[in-house]
Amino acid sequence: MRHVYFPAQRVARTAQGTATSERRLGDKARWYLPAALTADLVGAAVPVGLVFDAAEQARPVYCALAAAFAWVAVQALRRRYAPRLLGESRGVLPVVHDWLILIGVLAVARVVTDESTPRMAALGALLPALLITVACHKLTYRHLSGARREAQAVSRVLVIGEPGTADEVIAHLAARTDHPYVVVGVVPVGPGALAGGAPVAARLEAELPAVPGGDAEAVLGAVRSHHADLVLVAPGARIAGERLRRIAWTLHDAGLELAVCPGLFEISVKRLETLSAGGLAVLRIAPPVSRGVQPVLKSVLDRAGAGIGLLLLSPLFLALILAIRLGSPGPAFYSQRRIGRDGVPFVMWKFRTMVVDADAQKAELAGANENDGLMFKMRRDPRVTRVGRLLRRTSLDELPQLFNVLTGDMSLVGPRPPLPEEVARYDEVELRRLTVRPGMTGLWQISGRSDLSWDETIQLDLQYVDNWSFTSDVDVVARTFRAVVDGRGAY
Repeated sequence: MRHVYFPAQRVARTAQGTATSERRLGDKARWYLPAALTADLVGAAVPVGLVFDAAEQARPVYCALAAAFAWVAVQALRRRYAPRLLGESRGVLPVVHDWLILIGVLAVARVVTDESTPRMAALGALLPALLITVACHKLTYRHLSGARREAQAVSRVLVIGEPGTADEVIAHLAARTDHPYVVVGVVPVGPGALAGGAPVAARLEAELPAVPGGDAEAVLGAVRSHHADLVLVAPGARIAGERLRRIAWTLHDAGLELAVCPGLFEISVKRLETLSAGGLAVLRIAPPVSRGVQPVLKSVLDRAGAGIGLLLLSPLFLALILAIRLGSPGPAFYSQRRIGRDGVPFVMWKFRTMVVDADAQKAELAGANENDGLMFKMRRDPRVTRVGRLLRRTSLDELPQLFNVLTGDMSLVGPRPPLPEEVARYDEVELRRLTVRPGMTGLWQISGRSDLSWDETIQLDLQYVDNWSFTSDVDVVARTFRAVVDGRGAY
């Protein structure tokens, strides 16, 4: 799932003039499923057939068909073709997981059938299936994101809740584009003004009505009048227990969906588990991963990645050092005091991208700061040298931080390392980002970097801290390469 924070303001636009469209807004493009099936079948069958034919295998066509249908079957059993999931993720790791299952299935079939194609050739023949499926996922994800920016292929949501809580849910959904929900109406429970921008479809009394079914019929009428696909209940004492059960009965009898927001923000679904205690639905939240195998794997990845990176990039380091020294007087490297894990300071290294006395000029440029928080950022900073602009645009200035990763002061993935003067002004929430090692890249790097507001940066860092996993680090590293090429927010 893409972790980008852009003001969407989709509530009002979607609430008006969309009910009469020919196609339901919750529907996705009809070509998603055929495209996915075709890509998976062809991506597995053609390479396997060609490789097995070149290896003079006795039944290359049958093997190609078996591989293709096995690939589709694995993904179908894992519900990758479900309408709700199609186009929703461009992540690589789920596809890799499916692909490894496919290899296991075909390995068993190879033993049973006594198939004799060389193992490495057979494995290479299956690699295009993985690559083509990933490319197909990215294509549908990009198309779906574009459709949702135009208020298409979305789920129309009716929010029920006490006015203050409903406003919070509506504002949160309206400020994000990484989900399919668009609020088309709100049903406030009890008195109070609403500021969310969504039209009031109905209003429920603060107390449970004496006449059974009164609330449920009002909600059902609001759903029908606003053509909602889903009813989302915001948490609150006035919309719970018996009242919520009656509304759920009526909606489910009408074939409509009901969802309950637990009031949690930025908690990964991987940390959630549903339980039942005497008929009471309980949502268990697992603590963030801080012990066990995964932190060890992260440490190994950091040290090994930094060491290999420094070895392979040494010729590039020499070229950049020469370019920096010839471009402007001064040293090639720039060191700066930063704050690391648990508030411990360290010296962070970068290639120099500014004039030598840049720090002394910072106070004079304070009035030109374009960031709305504690960081200092300027799109056209006069202190940046000509070579420095290129280094910043390509993120090559960050490469010396591999030394910091190798020494353990930083990680390959983590929050942005802050300055001491920034940390001195942190509140309790912002200090939580210091509970992990800072990183060379992170969610901020792949989500806009300097284009993000201060609040958006903090939200991304806290999301990383609370929901970290080893696989998420691998995914961030993979997506960093595209962010570097794109260059958005790098200045």
